Amino acid sequence: MRKPFLIFCLMMITSVFALADTSPIQHFKIAENPYEQNQVSLVITDSLNNTLDNVNGDYVFTLNGFEDTLKFTSGVAFYKHKIDKSTFLYARHVDENGGATLSSLYYVYKSESKLVPIHISWMWLLIIPLALILLAYLFKRFIIIAVIIFIIFAYFNFHNNLSIPIFFQSIFDGLKHIFN
Repeated sequence: MRKPFLIFCLMMITSVFALADTSPIQHFKIAENPYEQNQVSLVITDSLNNTLDNVNGDYVFTLNGFEDTLKFTSGVAFYKHKIDKSTFLYARHVDENGGATLSSLYYVYKSESKLVPIHISWMWLLIIPLALILLAYLFKRFIIIAVIIFIIFAYFNFHNNLSIPIFFQSIFDGLKHIFN
């Protein structure tokens, strides 16, 4: 009777330690790197936006279409590329264990002394062009102004490194997240 109980306890303890090494990423945010100027860091957070200190190790992220392995220590990894001007930064993580795909689009505003990451929801990327099309449809005289605003919107996005594939990828990831 003791032997099966000891085997059961041993199996439970080893399964707890085996699960302790894997820490799936559920949420992340981009923040200014406090140690280097003109660099950002990725911070693994919980649903309340608190940093998860137990996340350590190497995780693969795709940042603006380039795959990069980031080393996380206490839930924080530093993105080593410097940001010279205000830009869009699209971060995407695919869980290797078959989990969900996480993605976020940020506009990193660069002032003289610091970087300010602003989260951009995928819904705004969908609402703005649709609102322009709707306004142009409702008010025929607004067509020229809507086309000019749309061209300015597209130029701003392209000039700040938000390419058309990343634009649509952000919208599709947001829609997939709703239906999953």
